Amino acid sequence: MSQKTDTQVVIGGRVLTLSGYETPEYQQRIATYINDMIEEYSKLEAYRIQPEDIKAVLLEVNIADDYFKAKKQIDLLNAELEERDKVIYDLKHDRVADQMKLDTLTKQVAELQNSLAESAKKIVQLETQLKGK
Repeated sequence: MSQKTDTQVVIGGRVLTLSGYETPEYQQRIATYINDMIEEYSKLEAYRIQPEDIKAVLLEVNIADDYFKAKKQIDLLNAELEERDKVIYDLKHDRVADQMKLDTLTKQVAELQNSLAESAKKIVQLETQLKGK
């Protein structure tokens, strides 16, 4: 397990200390994400006129919205990955079955070729016997 780190970040113009097991770079990325959202929403008149507590709730709601959208996308990608894994498994299974069929057919071809060679020898022997009579 990694070591707990304390990282000073600036969020909304205030210096805060984030503590956790993530890297300082990751904690800075979180602060940047929140600051970007604050900046984006601060451009909207409807947001600027809200009391500070409502602004905080609106940011929290939008962060939660981003989270759930990202989670939904991850779930969709995981489902797609599982489906692809199933297709790959089925293809591998089909390949093994086809290889077994090919091996069986190759063996049958070899047996038929041997039988044909023996029949050809027998024909030559019989033709030789007929000529000798």
